Amino acid sequence: MARAEDISSIIRQQIEQFGTTVTMVDVGTVVEVGDGIARIHGLNGAKYNELIQFPNGVVGLALNLEEDSVGVIILGDFSEVKEGDEVRCTGRIAEVPVGDGLIGRVIDPLGQPLDGKGQVKYEKTRPVECVAPNVVLRKSVDTPVHTGIKAIDSMIPIGRGQRELIIGDRSTGKTAIALDTIISQKGGDLICIYCAIGQKSSKVAQSVAILEQYGAMEHTIVVSAHASDPASLQYLAPYAGCAIGEEIMEQGRDALIIYDDLSKHAWAYRELSLVLRRPPGREAYPGDIFYLHSRLLERAAKMALEHGGGSLTALPIIETQANDISAYVPTNVISITDGQIYLETDLFNAGIRPALNVGLSVSRVGGAAQTKAMKQVAGKLRLDLAQFRELAAFAQFGATELDRATRAQLERGQRIAEVLKQPQYVPMPLEKEVSILYAVINGYLDDVPVERVGALEDAFHRFMETGHRDICERIAREKELSEETEEALKKAILEFKKSFLP
Repeated sequence: MARAEDISSIIRQQIEQFGTTVTMVDVGTVVEVGDGIARIHGLNGAKYNELIQFPNGVVGLALNLEEDSVGVIILGDFSEVKEGDEVRCTGRIAEVPVGDGLIGRVIDPLGQPLDGKGQVKYEKTRPVECVAPNVVLRKSVDTPVHTGIKAIDSMIPIGRGQRELIIGDRSTGKTAIALDTIISQKGGDLICIYCAIGQKSSKVAQSVAILEQYGAMEHTIVVSAHASDPASLQYLAPYAGCAIGEEIMEQGRDALIIYDDLSKHAWAYRELSLVLRRPPGREAYPGDIFYLHSRLLERAAKMALEHGGGSLTALPIIETQANDISAYVPTNVISITDGQIYLETDLFNAGIRPALNVGLSVSRVGGAAQTKAMKQVAGKLRLDLAQFRELAAFAQFGATELDRATRAQLERGQRIAEVLKQPQYVPMPLEKEVSILYAVINGYLDDVPVERVGALEDAFHRFMETGHRDICERIAREKELSEETEEALKKAILEFKKSFLP
């Protein structure tokens, strides 16, 4: 009789459950937790970079997929997670909100707002990691990114789709160059993404305030993982920023991303790897530290026209210790990028700002993207400046015995160095750069006392704006120095000198 009751209860149960679908969820148990890492038993179906759901709304990222356990980095407050907690897979790979709704906002790597302006508006999300575009989809770099910094635009030009490293010791003006480049895009068509990794909250707030002051937040997105955030968020930040930039590139538009800085990113990844018990290698970095940055920077590209024609330009920043650019992470990133802007402490302290070392800085692509006007003017500037630095070092031992030609070269070099100095947050349009560089390189400032060159430059730009705006407009429009424009510029320079040097 009991058997008949069992059968009837099973049939009743089947009738009640008829039409409902059964869903399977991969569930695991936390066996160990600490230092922002959880080791989980179970989760056999977990994928690399998959989001893992903990109790209390905490989310993690599957990073170590081992035979009997999964190593998960916890994104957020890991004090909420304890041993024995039930954990489940979400089936979603780590993703970030993308689209124009992010412009003008400050967000964390998960897309949460940090600026107190309410929720971020977005239509779609995008995986933080994806495969870089292959060679067939790309095209060679041919359009300039105008930084507004005379020394860079003339000697180390950056093209759209290039990866140019900014490297130097702390406090040599690396972030200043990055912020100047963002400010210089005001009114242009380049969307900028500033990715702050492991910086103090106060420093990020200061950078955002500067960008707002100069009206640059209208075309800028700030992605920030502060120094107080867990290493997992600092590790994720550049990939999240890159995904936002890639979305812009795929729409056929141009984006610029600044990673400030990848040294702290490497430290965050080293910390994660060591607590995940991955074997340490040189300088205690894990074996895949090169791949960490190469898979990030290779995503910057200039797409071919048939694939949208968009571009993503990357300006990674690396902080060196005691000017040692041959250390492990700096050499890795130098070998991935298409050139570097090397800033030197000695030059910075000597008042040459931007503190650009012309000998060690190089752009392996930008010359192809440089505007014709700048090429015509600054063609031999690099060589002149490098020769001047060498002569200046030699002349310290006794300038009296130098011949006239050498003395003339030293005099001109000093004036070129003065003209290339530039205050912070004052990026310059192309036509102003071209006109003042033309004047100094062609010897029109040789008879001006060195200490008056700065004042002369300011007065010259005012003079050109008020009396010869047509010349400036022609250079800006044609982007080259035709014979006619050159003659007009020569006349304007001579006319100005008569008034400035009576």
